Amino acid sequence: MITYEYGSPASRRVLIQPVDDHDLAGIENEAAAIAALAGPDFHLIAVKIEDWNRDLSPWEAPAVFGKEAFGGGAEQTLAEILLLCPEKGKRCFIGGYSLAGLFALWAACRTDAFAGVAAASPSVWFPGFTDYVQERGLQCGRVYLSLGDREEKTRNPVMATVGDRIRALSAWLSARGTDCVLEWNPGNHFRDPDLRTAKAFAWMLRKS
Repeated sequence: MITYEYGSPASRRVLIQPVDDHDLAGIENEAAAIAALAGPDFHLIAVKIEDWNRDLSPWEAPAVFGKEAFGGGAEQTLAEILLLCPEKGKRCFIGGYSLAGLFALWAACRTDAFAGVAAASPSVWFPGFTDYVQERGLQCGRVYLSLGDREEKTRNPVMATVGDRIRALSAWLSARGTDCVLEWNPGNHFRDPDLRTAKAFAWMLRKS
């Protein structure tokens, strides 16, 4: 597992983010934006994901765009990421963009290793996911959710459910006492992913 580190390695606040090549192209900008919004006291560990649809999917699912299906490799990815969690005395937060945001939410259903989840434009349209969250519950007390205000305005019938699903998830979490916010950003799913992710992590840092 290849990792890239930003911020201060001595910080007691560790941010873990699964990334692909597109994320890595903007990761330095993201780290700078986190520092501008919440200060420099953080250690960001970006984890390079080899196969996005396979390694971040909690279970197998058919393709919803293109021909690439989802592979259900999240368990192995989580096992490797947990090895990066810091020693006692530090707090670990997990987050990411798109399918990585979904993975972060799912990970918090599987372990209490993370103090919070920073899910920017998460793929909560993923088949069966919101039902799974409500059945399992999240083992953290703080969740940031966001979505672009045009993301649900798509002709893809599966992905068009993302707005209703994230609203329902936010309401469900808040009703159960989770410190949760849902922020709406201008634009579609592909607009400013680095800045949206930075806002997600910065909210978490300001709260911690």
